[in-house]
Amino acid sequence: MDHPLTRQIDRHRVLRRKLAVLAFCALLAIPAGLAFAQQGGGAPFTVTETGQGFGRLQDAVGAIGAGQGTIRIASGSYHECAVQTAGSVTYTAAEPGKAILAGTACEGKAGLVLRGEAAKIDGLIFERFGVPDGNGAGIRLEKGDLTVRQSWFRDSEEGILTADDPAHTITIDQSTFSRLGRCDRGLSCAHSLYTGDYGMLTVTRSRFEAGRGGHYVKSRAGRVAISDSSFDDSKGRTTNYMIDLPAGATGTIRGNWFVQGEDKENYSCFIAIAAEARQHSSDGLAISGNDARFAPGVSRSSVFVADWVGDRLAIGENALGRGLSKFERR
Repeated sequence: MDHPLTRQIDRHRVLRRKLAVLAFCALLAIPAGLAFAQQGGGAPFTVTETGQGFGRLQDAVGAIGAGQGTIRIASGSYHECAVQTAGSVTYTAAEPGKAILAGTACEGKAGLVLRGEAAKIDGLIFERFGVPDGNGAGIRLEKGDLTVRQSWFRDSEEGILTADDPAHTITIDQSTFSRLGRCDRGLSCAHSLYTGDYGMLTVTRSRFEAGRGGHYVKSRAGRVAISDSSFDDSKGRTTNYMIDLPAGATGTIRGNWFVQGEDKENYSCFIAIAAEARQHSSDGLAISGNDARFAPGVSRSSVFVADWVGDRLAIGENALGRGLSKFERR
């Protein structure tokens, strides 16, 4: 018969063996657990085509590389930024209006620095971007096509700022630009939306409001189509033009609503054509079906469209409020 102490020792040995087996199994399970975490599993940035989840936005962009893919961003506010150098990437909110990139600028430029083939932004919020050179933006576009839909840019030096890329286009739809721009610190002004010499700028069903300096839209694109949008300057501070096409442009400005507020750095016109140079012809630029007026309580005179070069503009019927004249050649 076994001694009781012997049986107790044997039971401890069996228990130790079971614990060792469980520990070994746990070690084997770690890679599977990690793999599960990488398939989304709570990671805020997920590449939808592969299901891979990442804790850093830059890692998700890197996973797409020179290919094409979509990054789904979970609801929340992220001090994240990313630089896209290749490929075609869509950045989309899992819930529109609930995914925020806040304040962290890559390369001292923006929340997203884009120089790949193309980028699409859907449902994101960009807020509180400021950098030493005064051009902190939600998006800095350096090359490639850009499409922005249902997104919000707010409380920053600029909403979107671009370089020159005449072979590509920018399209903005159903988006809002709030409390953007600046003209201070002895630096060149920043604007709510400022595009370089792109092939085409299209803005539809969007809102520009409460600027903090500069212009609401400044575009050097050769063609523009700005329609069905609102420019509400009633709460603006030290702002300038609603639309500035400083190098000239063809295309259309149609069906928009403009209200000029009291606190202006320059209230001389609402839309400025070729105020800096005539890089592009503005012959045939169609401006019609717009509604423009001063905010309640503002009493002054201004000009709806001012032109610096004498191209043949096609200014049609526009509803203009009291004190606002149709056109002036400068």
